[in-house]
Amino acid sequence: MSKDTEFRPKARKPRGLRDQFAGDVLARRQALEIIRSVYESYGFEPLETSAFEYADALGKFLPDADRPNEGVFALQDDDEQWLALRYDLTAPLARLAAEHFDALPKPFRRYQFGPVWRNEKPGPGRFREFFQFDVDTVGAATMAADAELCMVLADALEALGIARGDYRVRVNNRKILTGVLETIGADDAHTRLIILRAIDKLDRLGMEGVRLLLGPGREDESGDFTKGANLAPEQIARVTGFLAAGDADRAKVCGALRDLVGASPIGLEGVAELQEIDALLTAGGFGPDQVVFDPSVVRGLDYYTGPVIEAELTFEVHDETGRKVQFGSVAGGGRYDDLVQRFRGVLVPATGVSIGVDRLLAALALLRGAKPAPAPRGPVVVLMLDKTRAADYQAMVMELRRAGIRAELYLGGSGMRAQVKYADKRNAPVAVIAGGDEFAAGEVTLKDLVLGDQLSKDIKDNAAWREDQPAQQAVPRANLVAAVREILAREHHQG
Repeated sequence: MSKDTEFRPKARKPRGLRDQFAGDVLARRQALEIIRSVYESYGFEPLETSAFEYADALGKFLPDADRPNEGVFALQDDDEQWLALRYDLTAPLARLAAEHFDALPKPFRRYQFGPVWRNEKPGPGRFREFFQFDVDTVGAATMAADAELCMVLADALEALGIARGDYRVRVNNRKILTGVLETIGADDAHTRLIILRAIDKLDRLGMEGVRLLLGPGREDESGDFTKGANLAPEQIARVTGFLAAGDADRAKVCGALRDLVGASPIGLEGVAELQEIDALLTAGGFGPDQVVFDPSVVRGLDYYTGPVIEAELTFEVHDETGRKVQFGSVAGGGRYDDLVQRFRGVLVPATGVSIGVDRLLAALALLRGAKPAPAPRGPVVVLMLDKTRAADYQAMVMELRRAGIRAELYLGGSGMRAQVKYADKRNAPVAVIAGGDEFAAGEVTLKDLVLGDQLSKDIKDNAAWREDQPAQQAVPRANLVAAVREILAREHHQG
């Protein structure tokens, strides 16, 4: 063997990334169209921002604050400036709003869908590239903007077919947490960050796990130890009392939180903001079966300055192994009044929420029966049996397309049997067949592949199948479009 053998790279995708085929892509497109229509009904307009941003514009707002300048995929441009793939859609919006501030209508209301990337360790259900669908308002200090986000999330989930009682939009205010921390004397920024992270793990660790992280620390199942905030027992009791103050009665929650923040000005301001949101939700007809106040919602990102919002799915389903699954949070966000200020030096109020599209689609699939996404119906395939008649076949394809029928000309080099198999793999409803006999007679043969597949399950005798050919018909060439339409209409009606 020659030492100079050709190098052949191994066909493999990078860790933490995915390939998605037509069924999944089309299911996502359908869901996005539903969400988009809800967003637009509220007056939001589309926006697209660059996948790359200057690293200093993105800032250091990832949840993993122990890894500054990490957690993103970055490269150095030829001008020696660092670029990074966006880790969310909010930081690019803040940059755009600052860059075009004078030209934008204020408030500026936008929605955006797209992929984001995080340089984190991948794992089951945890990918380095995933899709988000955001809706934001920049330039509105009123709590009406935050209340509206709760409303639009509830409406979007219901439009996707998720019933009331199967989801819940949970709302809190970071100012209230700041007020509680003031009352217990937790003034150190590092201690506050540890407390914030501990609270954010309530759903996963439970109240006892959070108590340990608020105190000396916690050892997990693997033996790894996480250092705690070292709060005193009375301090821990105050924080856990705050976390337990949630209730279906939003006014009752506000009263309990007012007692917990004591005389803290920022805490009382947060309570007043929740009361305003409650009044707006009530006026809009959004009850506690849609939106609740839950002090355990804190959100992991550091840039939130006021109300924080999460939408969680509460229904239980079974995965393909029969194991019970509860998806939890599928959307979140909140107010980030300081983010645009990083660029402009003046306060620019802003608030927004983001739907985790991949997680939501996985939940919807299980809600509908854990069935894989069906293969999408393919185009009508015109077989090419005689390459000298390529122009005639092309004319058939264009005639179908101009009539609004998806159609494809077979472009491979195989014979008829392989071409029919190709049409089956494409999930084509009809194969158009024309050889020498058909051209001589001024006809085409239409093979109804859907009917053929159904009948093949009942007909076991090959001779009988060849004699009947029930799924095949010859029609005049001039009737091609009408005959194909008739087959498609029949399949649509039966489907």
